[in-house]
Amino acid sequence: MIKGYALTDKGRKREVNQDYIYASTENPGRFNNLFILADGMGGHKAGGFASRFLVERIVNMVSKSETNEIRALRGAIELSNTLLFDKSRRDSEYEGMGSTVVAAIVNGSDITIANVGDSRLYIISDGINQITKDHSLVEEMVRDGELVRGSEEYRAKKRYITRAVGAEESVQVDFFEETLNEGDYVLMCSDGLSNMITDDEMLEIITGNGSIRYKAKELVDRANRNGGSDNIAVILLRYGKDGDVNA
Repeated sequence: MIKGYALTDKGRKREVNQDYIYASTENPGRFNNLFILADGMGGHKAGGFASRFLVERIVNMVSKSETNEIRALRGAIELSNTLLFDKSRRDSEYEGMGSTVVAAIVNGSDITIANVGDSRLYIISDGINQITKDHSLVEEMVRDGELVRGSEEYRAKKRYITRAVGAEESVQVDFFEETLNEGDYVLMCSDGLSNMITDDEMLEIITGNGSIRYKAKELVDRANRNGGSDNIAVILLRYGKDGDVNA
């Protein structure tokens, strides 16, 4: 059983919210659940349009799909990429738009994850484990040994992502498959959260006292207290049979 809570917040510095989320534990099509988080880019109008269009298109396609999790998510994201890219070429108001995406489907104890960009998915038990790999300039430089994570140069270049849905004619989607253990938490978030609070802070809040609703809200509140420089999106899930974590 998977239960959770999802919310998004404009943050303290942005005029509009370009993050968009979807979370359902009630059978979208042949699947038992579906969780999606997207962070749009490309100006006030274009970024918000991109993230919402992407999430709604994935929900629509996955709900109608008869394939497995990976094929359903891949097909939905790739088609959304084509449609967004075509619109950005036809309409100057949407030129340069795109969106990150992280999506997940839980089947029994198995979780299938898709991601493009730097929105993240973590699995939390006694520790915190980032499952997705950021498609960002700094993380690619870290992986190549050219940059130290957390350095001044890292912080200065952190906002540059190298992959987004709708930014180019085609998109490469990364997939991960993991097994959840009883009591594990799953955190999906935009960089408005991960840039504003540390992994240790996330772990402290998520493994501390309180309902899952309280913990999700506390993550957003902590990011805002730490500056709230961007929109914040959180989907916090818990796998297990230990009562109503929505309370």
